[in-house]
Amino acid sequence: MQMVVTKVSRVYYMVVRVYKGQLFTTTFNTIMKKIIFFLFVMSLFSASMAQLRLPALFSDSMVLQQRSAAPVWGWASPQEKIEVAGSWSSKKVSATADANGKWMVKLSTPAAGGPYEVVIRGRETKTLKGVLIGEVWICSGQSNMEMPVEGWANDPIQNAASEIAQANFPSIRFFTVQKQIAYEPLEDVVGSWSSCNPVSVRSFSATAYFFARELYRKLKVPIALIHTSWGGTVAEAWASKQALKTMGDFNQALQTIDSVNANLAAIKTKDSIGSLSWQKALADLRQTNVVTEDEGEWKPMQVPTFWEDAGLPNLDAVVWFKKTVDIPQNWVGKDLKLDLGPIDDRDITFVNGKLVDSTTGNFSWGKERHYTIPAALVKAGANTITVCVIDDGGNGGLYGSKEKLKIYPAERMADAIGLDGTWLYKIAAVKPQQTLNNWPNQPSVLYNGMIAPLIPFAIRGAIWYQGESNVGRAKQYTQLFPLMINDWRQRWNDKFPFYFVQIAPFNYGGEATLSAALRDAQRRTLTSSPQTGMAVTLDIGNPKNIHPANKQEVGRRLALWALHQTYQVKDVVPSGPLYLRMEIKNNQLIISFDHTEGGLNSKSAPLEGFELKGKDGEWKPATAVIEGNRIILSNKTISQPEAARYAYYNTSVGTLFNGAGLPAATFTTEPL
Repeated sequence: MQMVVTKVSRVYYMVVRVYKGQLFTTTFNTIMKKIIFFLFVMSLFSASMAQLRLPALFSDSMVLQQRSAAPVWGWASPQEKIEVAGSWSSKKVSATADANGKWMVKLSTPAAGGPYEVVIRGRETKTLKGVLIGEVWICSGQSNMEMPVEGWANDPIQNAASEIAQANFPSIRFFTVQKQIAYEPLEDVVGSWSSCNPVSVRSFSATAYFFARELYRKLKVPIALIHTSWGGTVAEAWASKQALKTMGDFNQALQTIDSVNANLAAIKTKDSIGSLSWQKALADLRQTNVVTEDEGEWKPMQVPTFWEDAGLPNLDAVVWFKKTVDIPQNWVGKDLKLDLGPIDDRDITFVNGKLVDSTTGNFSWGKERHYTIPAALVKAGANTITVCVIDDGGNGGLYGSKEKLKIYPAERMADAIGLDGTWLYKIAAVKPQQTLNNWPNQPSVLYNGMIAPLIPFAIRGAIWYQGESNVGRAKQYTQLFPLMINDWRQRWNDKFPFYFVQIAPFNYGGEATLSAALRDAQRRTLTSSPQTGMAVTLDIGNPKNIHPANKQEVGRRLALWALHQTYQVKDVVPSGPLYLRMEIKNNQLIISFDHTEGGLNSKSAPLEGFELKGKDGEWKPATAVIEGNRIILSNKTISQPEAARYAYYNTSVGTLFNGAGLPAATFTTEPL
């Protein structure tokens, strides 16, 4: 309010200067003086009545970290004195609000227990009720962390109904951060605390809940989960601008963010116009007759490929592709199968100008297209296949391996005609580049909106399930992921434990080892970042579903790391075998492992998934023999092995375990 008074006063004196020497009525002077006096009085009144405000984290039913100097903060009038006390102690702590009204105290907490009350007193008083003291964990990542206990449509959680019915744990508390991006760090989030029950658990993170349940059963103390995740997001969105600048990889995007933040009003107007034009282009797709369009506008492209690799960089657009194929006379009158492999992002497919099928749902970019062409559309000789590809962001195009593109009679795949090679393409509409949007995959925006406001709330540690959206950038991830972990720790000023999930097998399409390389990048974080642990999921994934249903075991395996490493619970095995070192002896390569408790085994199944590389640079399957806590690898055609790898394909399934039944992690002995 004082600022308002100052500005009005400046306006008044500017008016006086402008009209100096001219007729300036007494009435105007009088009115202006009265306005200034009124605003001054109101500022005094407002200061005396300023509300005590707390972040969303500080509310009834919250949980504070046990045996900690827990930061408690909020806002009041500048220079207002604030006192905070917990009902577990008669001791009060106090602070004075700064010039912006911000204040913070450190409140000493006892051993786990409760419920208690926390009283915060300034010119007014707030009392937080039902407060527990226990163990607080941040839970973050992308869709596999976000996925709720009730699951999603066509994406179930294993035994969801019974899990929900049995979820009565009043001492487990949930706080879900509402999704929001921000171009600079925010001070608060939207969310509220709730106790775990069959109603609240339905929409809460399944991985986080099963992690907490395992901890609660073993520790018998209150467990708090602060869930802050967003499906489909990249790791760089969760790191701060300052940390990302030390890498250099994201500087251009960060500069754009800074520029946007400085010109918000103008950019919002421009972006709204661009958004309307893109929506119109999508709506017009329903009225487009591609077969009769001018042939002269079409250009050749070798398919399969991302069009970014074919001379169309940074293009988000609607692009039409077509190819003419000669159909034999004996195929006429039969349904044909049309395989197009994966298409990024969405597609609408036609044959001879008639709609055949489309794939337009979530995660469409990773799905292979298998369509049926009705017999009525098939004719002898030239038939035109036309594919409308809609790319909303990132790469675009028909990008699978060439073997995946073919057409054949439904009952005779052996007669297939390959569709790889030259296609014609036409750009129908270019998506205007939005400068300001709600797209979460921008460097730092989720840190700003969903992590920064939580700092420095006292926590025990963090769990993380992410990596799918960074597939294809494994080498970068070896630096980015540890950087993000260290960034969080520095900003919390606490070297808290950080436990994460190695992404599960899934058929991403494209290069067969892309996600395996990302899994290995995650594994390498165990040595580059202290106080970390990795839950391996090679044996509980689903190559056809990026969201494995068995989140119970994912949560349990994360909890094993916490119980073993953070809480020092005896006789807990935290991990399956982890690659330690290799040794070459003659024509054999010997792999030693850490975490071999109970010995290495293959659960009575064949020990598969190991490969060797010789001097010719080719990877070949290896015969693997268990010898104590080591694996002896050999291949009759490789006399001098140089490197080894295990489970190194997108859809690899784990076959090596330790005596605790936990799977070995994907690894390669080569540098990424």
